[in-house]
Amino acid sequence: MIARKFRYPTKHSFFLLGPRGTGKSYFIKNEFKNSIYVNLLVDQTYQSLLANPSRLTDLIPDNHKSWVMIDEIQKIPPLLDEVHHLIEERKLKFVLTGSSSRKLRSAGVNLLAGRAYMQHAFPLTALELGSRFDLKRALKTGLLPEAYLGEDYRSYLAAYIAAYLREEVQQEGLVRNLGSFSRFLEAASFSQGQVLNYSNISADCAVERKTVNNFFDLLQDLLLAHTLDVFALRAKRELIKHRKFYFFDVGVFNQLRPRGPLDSEEEIRGPSVETLVYQELLARNEYLDWNYKINFWHTRDHIEVDFILYGERGFHAIEVKSSSRLRDTDFDGLLEFKKDYPKAKLFLIYGGTEQKVIKNVQVIPLGHFLLHAEKWV
Repeated sequence: MIARKFRYPTKHSFFLLGPRGTGKSYFIKNEFKNSIYVNLLVDQTYQSLLANPSRLTDLIPDNHKSWVMIDEIQKIPPLLDEVHHLIEERKLKFVLTGSSSRKLRSAGVNLLAGRAYMQHAFPLTALELGSRFDLKRALKTGLLPEAYLGEDYRSYLAAYIAAYLREEVQQEGLVRNLGSFSRFLEAASFSQGQVLNYSNISADCAVERKTVNNFFDLLQDLLLAHTLDVFALRAKRELIKHRKFYFFDVGVFNQLRPRGPLDSEEEIRGPSVETLVYQELLARNEYLDWNYKINFWHTRDHIEVDFILYGERGFHAIEVKSSSRLRDTDFDGLLEFKKDYPKAKLFLIYGGTEQKVIKNVQVIPLGHFLLHAEKWV
């Protein structure tokens, strides 16, 4: 069993939100063994509580003093009112897992205002895997537990994407035309680690631009994607205003990204490496309470730095290169950023094996950084 780093308050109800397959259910069932477990993916339980949310009270004995777990709470938002009542009247503590923030935002305001904390679950990390972390495998399979640890990751990822389309999108009526959404997912995969251009994506998948915007919002609501804003604090140059996009897991990206005879290996590997670094930074930022704001930097002259980490712990600019060989131009973005922000520490993560300092930039091998990121940031 891999010890997960999911954070949670020990004396307070909380949400644990994350995409399907990140291990939320497995974690809570092992972490809270003497608790009541309500699984809304079980049809009989779902239908009963959907018809009458007050039946939740009947599932909890009067003398119960431990935790109550409700898995996939977003499937029945009215349950949140019942949970609220039980927290107030019986002082019960709840673990509420979810894989969609859309319904929780609309129905769970009362809980989010101090009565339940919000925690997040991510795919596996190099931090959690330790000696079991294999960089080549992670870049190929991604870090969803069943994909990384299983034998047939391709079949799992194909089924995973199909399940999201069927269960989260189609059954919830979030998309009228599933074919359009499927085409959009493929088109979006070409924007992995890129600045979003809604017009180009609209043309690529033959879907109206407004619909494309809605689809990107939907991916974030379903916790399947993240976007980064441009770092613009005390900006000295004209910056772009569009966000940068990532599917939440490198394996999901690889599964969605079509391959053609004209595709080079670097076109796939580059975004994959960058995604893996972003996954690790995002998860550690939550699990280790780093509290960084994570942005990217991109000027109108197309000078870019992949990640800017800014917070009480420090100020860091990180560029990611998949190649094992470095060129002078690989440092250009970092050095230009340093001119505008002299206090920033500069890092270049690359596919080589030697750790060194070049032009006052810490150059760190990819695998070493993923396993030991806290040494630098």
